[in-house]
Amino acid sequence: MLATIQKHQSVYIVQFTCPLSHAISEVWAVLTDNGKLQKWMSNLEMVDLKKNGNMRFNMNNGTDAFIEMAITDYIEQEVLEFEWGKDSVRFMLSPTCDDGSILILRETIGQLSDHTPKDLAGWHICLEQLSDLLNGIVHKEFPMEAWQNRVAEYTLLVDEAEK
Repeated sequence: MLATIQKHQSVYIVQFTCPLSHAISEVWAVLTDNGKLQKWMSNLEMVDLKKNGNMRFNMNNGTDAFIEMAITDYIEQEVLEFEWGKDSVRFMLSPTCDDGSILILRETIGQLSDHTPKDLAGWHICLEQLSDLLNGIVHKEFPMEAWQNRVAEYTLLVDEAEK
């Protein structure tokens, strides 16, 4: 499930495509219910789940520090898009013919940086944890070694996209 990166006009579009053997309602709950969401992305917290609502990126560093993020698009069980710094992250869900679903995470990035591969590797690992959670597996800790391996892969992808 390595992401693709494409330059489109003045931005980069990163897309992760995740086929899942779970119904949209189950996947949507894992994306939007704080009790489930924080099991695969512990920093995120839904505050006001609607278009023009907001969510938080909690620093999880022993303080109550967080970054407020606006929800810029929302269609129940279909689309959740929010600010991600100067960029945006969009989750899209669609059904498959076998009662499963396709989850697409699309990040729109204005400028690639040295941090981009780390960010993309983080999304990759979080999406694996989301899939595991749907299959009944809960990870107690973030897998740093797996993340570091993914950073190397995404560094190559980002370098290629910049050419």
